[in-house]
Amino acid sequence: MVLQGKKIVLGMTGGVACYKVAELTRALVKAGASVQVVMTASATQFITPVTMQALSGQTVYTDAWDSRIPNNMPHIDLTRDADAILIAPCSTNFMAKLANGLCDDLLSTLCIARPAHLPLLIAPAMNVEMWQNAATQRNVATLRLDGLQLLGPAAGAQACGETGYGRMLEPEELLEEMIAAFTPKVLAGKHLLITAGPTFEPIDPVRGITNLSSGKMGYAIAEAAYRAGAQVTLVSGPVAMPAPYGVQRISIQTAQQMHDAVMANLLTQRQDAFIAVAAVADWRVANASDQKLKKNSAGDLPQLEFAQNPDILASVAAMDDAPYCVGFAAESEQLLEYGAAKRLKKNVPLLVGNIGHQTFGKDDNELILFDEHGHHALPRASKTALAAMLISELANRLPH
Repeated sequence: MVLQGKKIVLGMTGGVACYKVAELTRALVKAGASVQVVMTASATQFITPVTMQALSGQTVYTDAWDSRIPNNMPHIDLTRDADAILIAPCSTNFMAKLANGLCDDLLSTLCIARPAHLPLLIAPAMNVEMWQNAATQRNVATLRLDGLQLLGPAAGAQACGETGYGRMLEPEELLEEMIAAFTPKVLAGKHLLITAGPTFEPIDPVRGITNLSSGKMGYAIAEAAYRAGAQVTLVSGPVAMPAPYGVQRISIQTAQQMHDAVMANLLTQRQDAFIAVAAVADWRVANASDQKLKKNSAGDLPQLEFAQNPDILASVAAMDDAPYCVGFAAESEQLLEYGAAKRLKKNVPLLVGNIGHQTFGKDDNELILFDEHGHHALPRASKTALAAMLISELANRLPH
């Protein structure tokens, strides 16, 4: 809901990446934003204003002298009630205009004439050699000094057949950047380490012990933390989701691997908070087989021996210079009693409880926060919304 009701002026300059902006426009509108498209003449060579009008639901402007604006000043009127300007794709030529204050068409003029408080974000898109050109890099430095936010570019295959930096970010990445742009940076400068998903303890090469955790809650928290300005490292068990945009993911399988990855990270990187969301297996199979276990005619069952896995949250909380620790408790009953007891046992300042089998794999949840003052509930909501609430709670508890 971050973009709900926001007015975004979406400027398009010439480039084959215009096709991506059609999908971005659709996503922005779906997220609740009002999108006002302004195109340069070059942009109309790649995609038509008719297409962009259909996707945005609003008149598309291309001419600085457009008489459909009552006072014939579209370069003024189009930005005065806007919440942000996004230029995507932003060509080499248009970056040069912005860096040098040139305004010879509607889009460049409205950018230069925008109110000083209005954010201007640009998503560069160009050939790798154009991006690396010394003049372009001088313009990039100038734009950053002027307070513009550059989104990308990314590296990869380009329409010209060459490979390297210059690709415009994908529509879903730009959508995430726009959401982040409107999210208060309550965790700016903070480093967060988060675990998420299930762990998988092998029985043999093809079988194992795991649980029903989908990882959705942990991934939502990592995403919310990134949007709030934090640098986020996510240690994840096997899940069916891509890494959240802007988040460094370390993929593991077993509880021991998760423990080792967490401790190694804490030894090499200062973390302000550790959020243990993962549903970690309490036990592993001590006598796991190197070969697939076979059934036999006698019906003999394999004799599995179990060993206890390390307690990751307790290990972190016990460190001399421990980060602020947030634990998660997935219970099946008596949540208030077990949650309070688990917080004390783990010796953590904040524990988040839920009924595991009522939330695993689902898109919504209901959380109870346990701290030294007792407990209070967060209302049932989407995991995305709950993650934002939890990040806000965390920001209030961390030292500033």
